[in-house]
Amino acid sequence: MLVFDGLTHLDLAGPMDALARMPDAKVELVSQNGETVKSDLGFAVPATHSFASATAPDLIFVGGGSGVNALMEHAETLAYLAGTADRAAWVTSVCTGALVLGAAGLLRGYRATTHWTAMEALVPFGARPVDQRVVIDRNRITGGGVTAGIEFGLEIVRLLHGSDAAQAAQLGMEYNPAPPFKSGSPRDAQPEIVSRIRKRTAAITAERIEIAKRVASSHGWS
Repeated sequence: MLVFDGLTHLDLAGPMDALARMPDAKVELVSQNGETVKSDLGFAVPATHSFASATAPDLIFVGGGSGVNALMEHAETLAYLAGTADRAAWVTSVCTGALVLGAAGLLRGYRATTHWTAMEALVPFGARPVDQRVVIDRNRITGGGVTAGIEFGLEIVRLLHGSDAAQAAQLGMEYNPAPPFKSGSPRDAQPEIVSRIRKRTAAITAERIEIAKRVASSHGWS
């Protein structure tokens, strides 16, 4: 699981809670130099490995957050992901982590999802955006925004260890959502709230789209 400055904490913690419950699972938190990073809320997230010391994984994972914009053009990170993906059985992300997979060339020709505000930024990478909480296309598994990471993690448990194991993990987590408001999707939220969030995220979204186009152009993908 890649960790980096500006990572959304729940993008990491939600999936990790489910994945760590798998039988014989070993979770490594990997940063470029093995250093502790800070989430987008300023909390410290200690890495367990560097790019150089991490083992060859069965699954690679990238979460999202404000730090994604820098990662989309960070050569060392993209090279690490591309090289690791060649050996991994599963290549995965949650939220805007999908944009980093895209920038590493790992979503071309694949169906994928991301945070609802960032769907357009997937297109230059040759991905086919899908408005779902979890999208599975061959060995690519992508989750939507933030809280979708819990469902993402449980889907992976189901794929690898069966429905009973996934249900046991869900019960252990007491994942039984009963949101206080019907406002968790732009389809359900009040239009004025959707508009407010779009305005709040407009600058970072526009930057992501421009970065995606620039990266895609540099590789001749568009």
